[in-house]
Amino acid sequence: MSGKTVHGAIILLIIGNALALISDVFVKLLEPEAPVFQFAFLRSLITLLLLLPLARQLSRRHLFTGVKIHAVRAHIQLAGILCMVVALGNLPLATANAVFYAAPILVMVLAATLFRERLTLLSISAVVSGFLGIVVILRPIDFNWAAMAALGAALALALGAVLVRRLPAQQSTVHKLFLNYLLLLPTAGALALWEGAPLDLSMLTSALGSALFILGYNVTVLLAYRQVDANQVTSAEYTGLIWAVGIGWIGFSEVPDLWFVAGSLMIVVPLLMIGWRHRARRQPAHNPAHDYQYGV
Repeated sequence: MSGKTVHGAIILLIIGNALALISDVFVKLLEPEAPVFQFAFLRSLITLLLLLPLARQLSRRHLFTGVKIHAVRAHIQLAGILCMVVALGNLPLATANAVFYAAPILVMVLAATLFRERLTLLSISAVVSGFLGIVVILRPIDFNWAAMAALGAALALALGAVLVRRLPAQQSTVHKLFLNYLLLLPTAGALALWEGAPLDLSMLTSALGSALFILGYNVTVLLAYRQVDANQVTSAEYTGLIWAVGIGWIGFSEVPDLWFVAGSLMIVVPLLMIGWRHRARRQPAHNPAHDYQYGV
């Protein structure tokens, strides 16, 4: 399946979002007291090793072009990984993922703030509705460090997506991924040493599984968007929330309540409406969510 048809691309995105959820499950299965910094280091190192067979796609001429912006994005991603681990370890799988879907909304806000992009009435409605949806899901009475970590992960996703346009166009996706993990590795290693936890080899399985399945997601998204306009299939990205509810329900006995359903609809529905409007106008729709997965 190459993703050259709309039907094929949608199937690829559905499969890819399932792979991303499996990656989250590996994180969620970590022991409660697992050293977070050590896990982030191991997952980043394993991801870098998994990318090595693709090293021929690196451009020697532009090997370290844009290294400063790459370094900024890399450390934003590291912060996002740490927030994600805390969020998934302490929140229901579906709740954490619903908050992660605030990233496209934050992208709109950041793009308007940093790049003076004009927001339409529908975009503004999506921002307001998404913010209220997060409040409904988390509810102030339940707001804690895990909830803040989930929002931090969403912010890291958004910042990574917004900064994509500043990356050198001469570098391939693999090149950008490779530089990203290479540049964050020293800081991740230093934090792991500062953490002082003894090496926990049992975490290797979780780190390998998480890295492998998130790279699998990257491949499916690459194939899906390579031949088909994003506005035709981007709504399939939101099947990830369905996977999160299903896996959380079956695997972790996490039954979503009405607050979760209402808040999720407030986040996702306006984003779908934006995609449908772009499709009706036959305009390419930018999908910030998959930008993050490519580079962060």
